[in-house]
Amino acid sequence: MSGNILLRQLGRVEYVPTWHAMQEFTARRTANSADEIWLLEHPPVYTLGQAGKPEHLLRATDIPLVHIDRGGQITYHGPGQIVAYLLIDLKRRGYGVRELVTRMEQTIIDLLATHNISAQRLTNAPGVYVDNAKIAALGLRIKHGCSYHGLALNVDMDLQPFRNINPCGYQGMTVTQTRDMGVTAPMPQLTLSLSQHLIQHLTR
Repeated sequence: MSGNILLRQLGRVEYVPTWHAMQEFTARRTANSADEIWLLEHPPVYTLGQAGKPEHLLRATDIPLVHIDRGGQITYHGPGQIVAYLLIDLKRRGYGVRELVTRMEQTIIDLLATHNISAQRLTNAPGVYVDNAKIAALGLRIKHGCSYHGLALNVDMDLQPFRNINPCGYQGMTVTQTRDMGVTAPMPQLTLSLSQHLIQHLTR
């Protein structure tokens, strides 16, 4: 437990059972339940948000497509990407979804700054960008004042599957990762650093 947030390291886990576990956790939690951050990777999968448009999957592939209950359009998860799911009681913490998104984005911006990478937000395009290339995606679901889903930071992955989609619904959007920015820190080190920055931003 850190900052009244429980960190769980799940390793590489399948998408659908993890999603269902988040739903169940959120449905069963009480006012006394600790907030949690789940840190993990997924095998290759595309996920399409509630209002997502199927045409943003540009071509058929062998990668499964899962229709899910977060906001946003289509994105890709795969090995070499750090995923952090935020199971946070926003009512208890006293801020709403827009503030949570801002804190998540700032977490990534601050993490990248420690590696001398200048990252930014883009207007009307949630996520974090380096030279207009997306390096981290965000997507949330809020139910009964509590969040689930979260963020995904591209670290050292095969970016080819992103070329089969309009990432987050934006035609022609380029995608990048920390390895291509010259970051040599291994995944476990970056995962630890990300979790520390997240706790700082979520609990202040």
